[in-house]
Amino acid sequence: MRSHFSKVAIVLLLCVMLVPVQAQIKKVGQTGLQFLKIEMAPRSAAMGGAATLTGDDATAMFSNPAGLALGEERIDVFAGYVPWFADITYNAIAAKVSFGKIGTFGVHYIGADYGDDMIGTRYANTESGFIETGNVEVGAYAMGLSYARSLTDKFSIGVQAKQTYQHLGENLMADSTLEENEVSGMAFDFGTIFVPGYKSLRFGMSIRNFAADYKYQDESFSLPLEFRMGLAMDVLDFLGEHANPLLVEIDVVHPRDYTERLNIGAEYLLNGMFAFRAGYRFNYDIEGLTFGVGTNLDIGPTKVRVDYAWADMGVFNMTNRIAVGFSF
Repeated sequence: MRSHFSKVAIVLLLCVMLVPVQAQIKKVGQTGLQFLKIEMAPRSAAMGGAATLTGDDATAMFSNPAGLALGEERIDVFAGYVPWFADITYNAIAAKVSFGKIGTFGVHYIGADYGDDMIGTRYANTESGFIETGNVEVGAYAMGLSYARSLTDKFSIGVQAKQTYQHLGENLMADSTLEENEVSGMAFDFGTIFVPGYKSLRFGMSIRNFAADYKYQDESFSLPLEFRMGLAMDVLDFLGEHANPLLVEIDVVHPRDYTERLNIGAEYLLNGMFAFRAGYRFNYDIEGLTFGVGTNLDIGPTKVRVDYAWADMGVFNMTNRIAVGFSF
């Protein structure tokens, strides 16, 4: 009975993944707090954004919190740095602690640094039509708590609550008063992972950035809500026993502010120490090809990870990500 159910579920998931991703009108410009869409983990970024099933350490909080329940180490810590275009940078830290059958708890923080050289303007009866008002202080962050648990040896769930915030300077109102442009509120992530028992196959889903609408002045907007479904497997399982796995993941992504997308990535792990990754994002305006490398080192009782990712950003050239992780 269970075997039959697993096969049916796999077939249904594959059918969903074959739905064309170009058939709908693009829904651009419908969400805010776009920094919540930036991938903080170099591993998943190098695999074309295929992240529903790749994270089983602290990085799962940035993709699918259910993955927190799958890691073998009791404590895992992550720190990541993403230099974005236009001199914007993103920093992230995360930590998880497993309490056995009780479950796994995690905390994370993402900070956006927009620099200190943004100049404000306002309308004026001048030749240019405006005057500069000096530097504008802007910033954003998200911080959250996570919980995950394996309900059985095949099924894991995860939930996450996070406080989000963004500040975009001040507005000069018609009555000459200044009004702060800032928003904050709670957002929630949910995820599941199912391991049917066929070789190393697993599949799962996640919902990220579920929240009520936010408002700047009189204009309401939504967070970048996203629904993902994915499957992953060590494809070399079909060749029998082997020492170096080749993980392949396929994700179908349904974002609120775009049409359906497809993320495909692969990771080859050599001798358990060196990882080589590549991927591609389909139906993105500028993003496409991705590459990355990583290394795993045992230093006494501590396992150390260092990961790097490179991504093609079209007219914005490229972006890099680097991160370190520690497991105990």
